[in-house]
Amino acid sequence: MAKNILIVAEQRDGVLRKVSFEVASEARKVADDRGEEVAAILLGSNVTGIAAELGKYGVDTVYVADNDVFEPYSTEAYTDAVAAAVAEYDPAVVMLPASVQGKDLSARLAGRLATGLATDCTDLRIEDGTLIATRPLYAGKCYADVMVTGTPQVISLRPKVFPAVERAMAGTVVDFTPAVGDVKAKIVDIQKDTSGTAELTEADIIVSGGRGMKGPENYSIIEELAATLGAAVGASRAAVDAGWRPQTDQVGQTGKTVTPNLYIACGISGAIQHLAGMSSSKYIVAVNKDAEAPIFGKADYGIVDDLFKVVPEITAAVKKLQE
Repeated sequence: MAKNILIVAEQRDGVLRKVSFEVASEARKVADDRGEEVAAILLGSNVTGIAAELGKYGVDTVYVADNDVFEPYSTEAYTDAVAAAVAEYDPAVVMLPASVQGKDLSARLAGRLATGLATDCTDLRIEDGTLIATRPLYAGKCYADVMVTGTPQVISLRPKVFPAVERAMAGTVVDFTPAVGDVKAKIVDIQKDTSGTAELTEADIIVSGGRGMKGPENYSIIEELAATLGAAVGASRAAVDAGWRPQTDQVGQTGKTVTPNLYIACGISGAIQHLAGMSSSKYIVAVNKDAEAPIFGKADYGIVDDLFKVVPEITAAVKKLQE
C-alpha cells in the first residue's frame, strides 16, 4: 500500500516561494499524524543550491530535477517530471500549492495519473487514517469535505491559509533526471511585472479599489495607502473591465484568490464573484458610501463614508503612527 507524501515545490527565478514552505509544513503535519515521510520534487534551472532549504520545513528528501527544460514553467515538462517522481517514489498523497502554476499543473497531473483531485483546499485532517480535505464550493458560499479515493490523492492548498512552520528534517538532496517527452508548447516571451510591489497571492496586506474609484486617475490615493502599509494593490473586476487597472490586479472568482491578514476594500460593492476571491482574508475593512453594500456583510470593520475623504485620512493616520 502506497504511503508517504510527495510535495511539488514552487520556485521563481531561483527563489523558493513562500507557498512551498506552507505546503511542506502542512505535509509534515499530516505525515507525522500517519507515521510517514515527506519528499519534495523541485524543478527548474540552477536550483540545486536552494533545495536543502525545504528541509527546514519538514522535508526528508528533495528530488531535484535541474535542467534548462524546466525553466520557464512548462505544463508538459512539469507533468512528465512529477509523474516520473510519483512512479519512482510511489506516494499516497501528492500536495501542490493552489497558485496559478499549481492549479494548472495539478489538473494535468491528476489526469495523467488517472486519480482524483481536491483543489484549493483550506483545511486537512485525518479521520481513521484517511485524509479528508476541506474546500470551498459555489464561490465560497459553502465548504465541502472531500476524500479522494484514487492513488495517489492529489491535493492543492490555498496560499496563505496554512502556516509555514519550521520543523527541521534531513532535507537530503537527491539528483533526479526524469524523462521528458517532446514539449509542443514553446514559451516565446515573458512579460514580468517590474513595479516592485508585492504579488497579490503572497501579500500580507491588500488595498483594493472598485467602481467607486470613478476612474484610473484616482487610484493614486489607493497606491499611496498601499505604499504606506507595505501592501499590494488590488482591484475588482468592474475596475479591470473598465481598463482602470491591469488584469494582474484583479481579485475575485475570475481573478486571483487571496488570503491576506488585512484586506481593505475601497469603493467595492461586494458582488459574490469578488467575495469569492477575498472572503477568507483574516480581517476585512470596507469603505463605501452605500450602507447597503453587500461588502459590509463580510467586513470586520466598515466605514460608511466617501472614500475620497476617508482613505487619505487613513493614510495620514498610518504615517503618524509610523513616525
